[in-house]
Amino acid sequence: MSKSTNMDDPLRPDKRTGVPLAERPAPPPDNLAARRPVHEEASRGRHLTIASIALLLFSVCSAATGQLLLKHGMQIASARAAKSGGSLVVSAATSPWILFGLAVFAVSAVAWLAVLSRVPLSVAYPFNAMGYLVILTASILVLHERANVLTWAGSFLVVSGLVIVALARP
Repeated sequence: MSKSTNMDDPLRPDKRTGVPLAERPAPPPDNLAARRPVHEEASRGRHLTIASIALLLFSVCSAATGQLLLKHGMQIASARAAKSGGSLVVSAATSPWILFGLAVFAVSAVAWLAVLSRVPLSVAYPFNAMGYLVILTASILVLHERANVLTWAGSFLVVSGLVIVALARP
């Protein structure tokens, strides 16, 4: 058996530098993709399509609808519990409005998960601000609640701020 010299021996000093291979730093990666985190790779190339916008709007509107149904159901359940002297929890748990509101809210949660699988969170989340305006408008029109000018101004400021944040992303 002949002895062969191993040129890649990590303990053997490099002829040019005199430093053993094991002590030399690893060479830098030659491309940017090697340094980019995996989550950035996953979200790159995802654009806001018509289908994504439709899914976002469906998610926001169904969440708002679920909230309105829950509020209406709780108004009925509160009145029923007060009239009968029974438990509000039992009255709420057996209310068809509340059960339907929870179902609609669950559908909106599934739609939101689908949105998150397609759209970066920094783009999708500001769309939730529209829910403020939808709920405020619907609570006035459907539930006959009152809102003053400051409520409207505050809601528009919140929505405007979130829109600015969404548009200013790098």
